[in-house]
Amino acid sequence: MIDVLALGEEHLALARESPHGRSAHTFLREGPLRQAIIALTAGSALGEHEAPPAASLHVLSGRVRILDEEGAVGLATGQIAPIPRRRHSLEADEDSVVVLTTVVDLPAGTG
Repeated sequence: MIDVLALGEEHLALARESPHGRSAHTFLREGPLRQAIIALTAGSALGEHEAPPAASLHVLSGRVRILDEEGAVGLATGQIAPIPRRRHSLEADEDSVVVLTTVVDLPAGTG
């Protein structure tokens, strides 16, 4: 069993010590399913990157924005949203901890 709240606190402390203001750890690998904890300090970001075949972002604490060419989606503590299936970035409006859930390999014809 994994205590994601404790893991989030641990990684937020690491993010606060990091010059980049972030810390991440994949804590679950089950077939094509991955879950990672990501901690970001206020004003820090994960730069633009490709999207996996399927993913969601659940905010455990704080406020973040998912940005892409179509705009931004703001999420606060307790909220969850799908990750857009295009290049995007993630920015923290305040110290934040999120759980990223991804499916890394979809069967042909399901993506």
